[in-house]
Amino acid sequence: MILAFAVRREIIPRNPVKETSRMKKPPHTPKALTTEQIAAIRLAARDWRTGEGTMGPRSDGQVRDIIEVMLGTATRIGEALALRQCDVDMAADPPRVNISGTLVVHNGAGVLRQAHPKTHESNRVIAVPQFAADVIRQRLTLIDPEDAEHLLFFSRKGTPLTPYNVRRTFRGILRNAGLEGMEITPHSFRRTGATLLANELGMQAAADMLGHASTSTTKAHYAEPDRTVKSEPASVLQRLAPP
Repeated sequence: MILAFAVRREIIPRNPVKETSRMKKPPHTPKALTTEQIAAIRLAARDWRTGEGTMGPRSDGQVRDIIEVMLGTATRIGEALALRQCDVDMAADPPRVNISGTLVVHNGAGVLRQAHPKTHESNRVIAVPQFAADVIRQRLTLIDPEDAEHLLFFSRKGTPLTPYNVRRTFRGILRNAGLEGMEITPHSFRRTGATLLANELGMQAAADMLGHASTSTTKAHYAEPDRTVKSEPASVLQRLAPP
């Protein structure tokens, strides 16, 4: 703005900023958690605020359970926290959950459950592995079976958990796990699930699980590139060997 004014006043002959190009943001490479990191997080989450001499209220284990559900569903944190009793079917084979909402924070209104997830494609029904189903079944025992709208995860007052508070607890768990400062967030569980699914079942399967309209988003932002050396290409190219 100042340079444009200077050009109009003929203080300078031209605006040098117009001759420059915008700096390109370096490409982001998705990063999945390692099995060692997952094990360390699980151990720290299990022991979070349970030791002797713990000041204040002891952990109710909810963040530990949230971690397992996010690992087993590859959901966003708001989607996991928005799961209700009516959204899960543990009698199905395999057990499944309906991702049909997310938590949002409104100024003055607090945390509310939004009746739809981030995008239209994010509405999905997904099968869950047994370890996540076991945690969901444990959560259901804490809820009135007749209250279909009751959230699986809730505060001591029965209200939705605040994503900010869950993230804050998660940072403490990471600190106890020795993983502080490694850019690990609850979203890392989603990338980890995407990477495993893409490597084992293909990018389309990962995109479907995550609720993406196309595989391009999954590939660019979620699934860590598979850098394992595969023998099949060498076998095909062997056909070009000299006679």
